[in-house]
Amino acid sequence: MSLDERRKLLSQKAEVLKAIAHPARLCIISCLMQTKGCNVTELQRRLALPQSTISQHVSKLKSQGIIAGNRNGVEIAYHIIDPDIQLMMEHYLKDVLEMMESEEQK
Repeated sequence: MSLDERRKLLSQKAEVLKAIAHPARLCIISCLMQTKGCNVTELQRRLALPQSTISQHVSKLKSQGIIAGNRNGVEIAYHIIDPDIQLMMEHYLKDVLEMMESEEQK
């Protein structure tokens, strides 16, 4: 791999990391990991963020190829499609996911 190719690849990976480097987006990702996918209304309920905020951040995650949505009538259920992000977030957000799971069991 040439230096230019390596730089291009690293630049693409940096863009993905920038896309997840926001607290609201990390919340969305952790919620999608816990639920195995949900719509904006469910994200709004679970995260207590305005619909417009969630939609804005979902759009950023979609544009970077991190998540995608499946339409079911008028609803779109979002889920993580990037296996590298899924794996990385399973490790990075392990404590958060465990807390969320514990709260749901109460």
